[in-house]
Amino acid sequence: MTTIQETGQDPTKDRTQGTTAGEYAPEPTPRLEWAKLAPDVYKVMIRLDMAARQGLDPALYELVKIRASQINHCAFCIDMHTKDALAAGASVERIVQLSAWDESRHFYTEKELAALELTEAVTVLTDGFVPDEVYEKAARHFEEAELAQLISAIAVINAWNRFGVTARMTPGHYQPGRHK
Repeated sequence: MTTIQETGQDPTKDRTQGTTAGEYAPEPTPRLEWAKLAPDVYKVMIRLDMAARQGLDPALYELVKIRASQINHCAFCIDMHTKDALAAGASVERIVQLSAWDESRHFYTEKELAALELTEAVTVLTDGFVPDEVYEKAARHFEEAELAQLISAIAVINAWNRFGVTARMTPGHYQPGRHK
């Protein structure tokens, strides 16, 4: 069992409510602290992330980041962007339904749906390309500059996800308003 001294966290505390609950599984140990070991890359990623978010609605931006992170199984990024979305005023209901957005379309605007569909196409690249109909739907809802920013945001979160998953970054400790 991971000790409080090793993680700084009490494994019997409910991480979401701050109350004592049953014993949780041990917290995994990150493989490496890539941001400390490659600080120049980390700093550039932060700047790239800040540039990619320019001109995008903050709620839409967080929904896109959560959805790509769900697809990529990046628990650290799911934790971070869920907390950031809540801090930005997104409803719990919209965040919870995000993993099944296509079956829960009534929780989202047409513009958000187009962004989520584009996020999935860019993230998965199942057939090696983004289908024309997905791109065209997004192009109908976003001005060209905004669409370029959206594509940038999707690409950036996919890069963050790859760092997070590969380094095995641990979710649960992020506080909104802090950088990665």
